[in-house]
Amino acid sequence: MYKLSDYDYILPEAFIAQAPEVDRERSRLLKLDRKTGGVDHHIFCDIVDFLSCDDLLVLNNTEVVPGRLFGHKETGGKVEVLILDYPDGEQRVKAGGDFECTCLIKASKRPKVGTILIFDEGLTGQVTGFQDSTFSVRFICKDNFDQVLNKIGEIPLPPYIRREGENAPCNDKEKYQTVYAAAKGAIAAPTAGLHFSKKLLEKLKNKGISTVEITLHVGYGTFLPVRSNDIRRHRMHSEHFSVSEETARAVNTARKEGRRVIAVGTTSVRTLEYAADDGKLLSGTGKCDLFICPGYEFKIIDAMITNFHLPKSTLLMLVSAFTGREKVLAAYQEAINEGYRFYSYGDAMLIA
Repeated sequence: MYKLSDYDYILPEAFIAQAPEVDRERSRLLKLDRKTGGVDHHIFCDIVDFLSCDDLLVLNNTEVVPGRLFGHKETGGKVEVLILDYPDGEQRVKAGGDFECTCLIKASKRPKVGTILIFDEGLTGQVTGFQDSTFSVRFICKDNFDQVLNKIGEIPLPPYIRREGENAPCNDKEKYQTVYAAAKGAIAAPTAGLHFSKKLLEKLKNKGISTVEITLHVGYGTFLPVRSNDIRRHRMHSEHFSVSEETARAVNTARKEGRRVIAVGTTSVRTLEYAADDGKLLSGTGKCDLFICPGYEFKIIDAMITNFHLPKSTLLMLVSAFTGREKVLAAYQEAINEGYRFYSYGDAMLIA
């Protein structure tokens, strides 16, 4: 169960969702019994019926930054820049429109240190360093940086989503964002949360189901491939997280009272498990680099809501650690047989 090849499966390209459902909560939902491996097929809005009034849902409120920028070097060559570590609001205010970010840069020729980058809306950047395939770029912005990015930046969609032909007309700035996103900083959405509409959250609230929020800014490292044949040797890149005292108190109370803690998405799972100590959730902020694979003993969560993940990915390994590799891969095959949509804009699973 520690071989990389154990987490491979064949997915025809036609099953990769290129656009979201028009109505978020009308995605399909595969309900997987964690003990028996049994599956049932539903619509995501049916989840109201599968949750109890004393359940606690944990949501990741990170917000995807439109940090994909197109511009050119001062010398004329085209560049594409992806901001990887978005500074928080306080840092941006203190910096006064002059601050440094870690970025990926695509260009016909690798930019040298000192290269000036020019974008629309008066935004400029200067390459200040290069290390481990990433660049340090000092941005200078006369106007509000958030507003400028919202005007000229694009959402950095995963490479398997191709905006061509009939897939092109899609408002990704709205659709590739949870309805409860509040903390800017992610380069990708916590996709399990994309299925919740405001109307569905209100239904859950009316049933008495509580929700709390954590923050984990999904970073570039989440999508780096596992290269070691023994997955236990894989090392995750760290990602910024935050757990409030309110959330920690609510989770610990639920556990003490024997109520289920249900994580929405693998990012919520990793945050809750990383911030746990002796069976209790601790509040605080920091960097999470927890890699969960089979053999891991879960401390906090009782169930999870998640999407269908890429073969050989750390996300598939996490789900397998929670449920069992054989059960998960069997459920994936069932989903393929039933025509489910996979990956970021795809359908969902409830594992309980």
